[in-house]
Amino acid sequence: MTNILIRRGRVRIHGPEFSAQQTWTDLSHNIKEIQNHNAANLSFEENHRFAYNMVLYRHGETLYKGVKALVSENLEKLSREQVTPVFPSGSKDPPQKSVEAEMLLKALRSIWDDHQSSMVKLGQILKYMDRVFTKAAEVPETWDMGLRLFVELIFRPPIKDHLINAILNQIEYERDGYDINRSAVKGSVDVFISLHNQIGGPTIYKEDLEPAILKESRSFYESTGHKLLSTCDAPDYLRRVESAFEAEESRAHHYLSSQTALPLRQILEDYLLTAHLGTVIKLENSGLDVMIDMDRIDDLSRLYRLYSMVAKGIPCLRRALKDSIVRRGHEINQSSLSMENDDAMGDKKGKGKAAPAAQMTLALALKWVQDVLELKDRFDSIWSKAFNCDRELESGLNEAFGDFVNLNSQCSEFISLSIDDNLKRGLKGKTDLEIESVLDKTITVFRFLGEKDVFERYYKTHLAKRLLLSRSVSDDAERGMLAKLKVECGYQFTQKLEGMFNDMKLSNDTMDAFRTHLEKPGVDPAEIELSVIVMTSTFWPTSHPSSECTIPPLMAKTCKQFEQFYLSRHSGRRLTWQYSLGNADVRVAFKARKHDLNVSTFALIVLLLFENVPDDQFLTYDEIQQSTGIETVELKRHLQSLACAKFKILKKHPPGRDVDQSDSFSFNVDFTASLQKIKISTISSKVESSGERKETRDRIDEERKHQTDACIVRVMKARKHMTHNELVNEVIPLLSQRFKANALDIKKRIEGLIEVCFSHSKVSKS
Repeated sequence: MTNILIRRGRVRIHGPEFSAQQTWTDLSHNIKEIQNHNAANLSFEENHRFAYNMVLYRHGETLYKGVKALVSENLEKLSREQVTPVFPSGSKDPPQKSVEAEMLLKALRSIWDDHQSSMVKLGQILKYMDRVFTKAAEVPETWDMGLRLFVELIFRPPIKDHLINAILNQIEYERDGYDINRSAVKGSVDVFISLHNQIGGPTIYKEDLEPAILKESRSFYESTGHKLLSTCDAPDYLRRVESAFEAEESRAHHYLSSQTALPLRQILEDYLLTAHLGTVIKLENSGLDVMIDMDRIDDLSRLYRLYSMVAKGIPCLRRALKDSIVRRGHEINQSSLSMENDDAMGDKKGKGKAAPAAQMTLALALKWVQDVLELKDRFDSIWSKAFNCDRELESGLNEAFGDFVNLNSQCSEFISLSIDDNLKRGLKGKTDLEIESVLDKTITVFRFLGEKDVFERYYKTHLAKRLLLSRSVSDDAERGMLAKLKVECGYQFTQKLEGMFNDMKLSNDTMDAFRTHLEKPGVDPAEIELSVIVMTSTFWPTSHPSSECTIPPLMAKTCKQFEQFYLSRHSGRRLTWQYSLGNADVRVAFKARKHDLNVSTFALIVLLLFENVPDDQFLTYDEIQQSTGIETVELKRHLQSLACAKFKILKKHPPGRDVDQSDSFSFNVDFTASLQKIKISTISSKVESSGERKETRDRIDEERKHQTDACIVRVMKARKHMTHNELVNEVIPLLSQRFKANALDIKKRIEGLIEVCFSHSKVSKS
């Protein structure tokens, strides 16, 4: 019976006497029951009171050490009964090793779950001890003590080593293509992640397991990289590498720590990509070139995705693409050169092949431009579909095209010829959108030119012929091309070209005024219909010869009428007639019928010589030249057109395809043709000869000197004072819009300007 004493308002309760030994005996028995999974038969309140009294009556140390001993004993028992029996047997059979590793990992997870369960229950009944005694004694609380004991008793040699090796075995087994029990590996890895070797230190996973995984991964993927290179082609290698990335990402996500994903990815990048970037891309019969040739967009996309993962990948791909383009471009250039040499050989073997050779040379220019455009289209398609429109790769592609295009010494001429052909006949029947597309493609090739001033000279010559001979398909197309050139190169580049169009418009107005003038009373009417184009000498090409010749009086009279009319409207100007650029329509009566012929002005002058010559009479070459005054080269060309081409208006004696000074000619009165209107084309080369090309180059070099001088003077006027290197470095980019300037040439021009200034200074002083 309990006695209650009341003293000074305070109540004291005296219960049965406390026995620490008995209390611990009862509590330890119950703890063992908890560890044996018999907690359902125990009273939580009773066990909590046992622990509470032990701490209350200052036996907390006994309680703490006793609990620690019981936990240690239980862990040793679990280790002995569940872990040790499933140690690896040392078998070399991979499936057997995998099964043994799985069993060991399951055992680890089993004792970990068992240990956690019992420690949670112990923590609940030992709350008072954790709240009072452990803080005062500065020892770990029950849960932390349990973790420390698990590390000391379970994660000790050789168990720890076996566990790590088991996880490594499962990873390797899966990498070899076999299925494993991922949940078993995941369960054991979670144990590694939950534990620490030292309080506050990194987890055992980070300190022990992850380094082992990464070490084995380095070894595995280093050997795998070399093995794949020796057994796979490039596309297959890339597929396997991509699969490896996906597998390792899945592995890290499903049963390794997410922290391991980045180091594993780095290993893959180092040993499967970076180490073999150049080798894979150049693999014989399967590398980049083969993938491009076979249009394997999926493989190229995979190549880009993988190479973009590493720092050196895109630069390596960029270099390989440049090499591929330059090689293909070199083949295009070589094909062009070989065809040109074949033409030259044909010319040497027989001069009669001149006209076909000229046509072949034009076809060569068109083919070269078309091949370049097709190559550009192919790589643009690959760039957009496979390379995700990568800007760095785009710059590499453009550099490569610029490199090989400019290696062709005739690139400017070829591009101008291609534009000329399109604007003369290639755009016939096309819609506005199609015309725009063709012009845009042409501008695409034009952008690669380094010597745009050379192109300008050729384009100006071809444009002049189109305008003078009225051969343009469309004025809108001509002006559209001009607008595109202005956008690319600025107003100064197209200033003279626009001046040519302006001359054409002013000439039309002038001719309207001249015809009106001829209708006035008292003015002699023109006996022939005349159409004149007045060309401003600074706008139009100056390479045409003066084309002096003796024109018939009838033509001379009308030309004189126009000249007087024009000079009366524009005082101070001088007209120089360019007969070599003109053409005429003339009606010629043959025995069978009359035909309307369109011939050059020189051809007309020659034909008029035969007007009063009997049909059975001849004119010798010397007589024709003496009567016309046409220079030898021009006269031979036009006689060949009249007597040796498809439509033989004149007969040559003796017959043949070449004109010699010993030949004689007669009017072909028996000429017949089904057409009423016939165009007699002048035999001429569409492309410059080597001599003409050299003359063009010399003129361009001379113009470049003046442009360089002007640029140097402009810079110095603006900057006043500069070092030599600064001046050169500033002049080069300013001239790059016209041509690729050479530092040595700029230096020479600077020295030349200094000499000129010094010479002028001496003259002024004297």
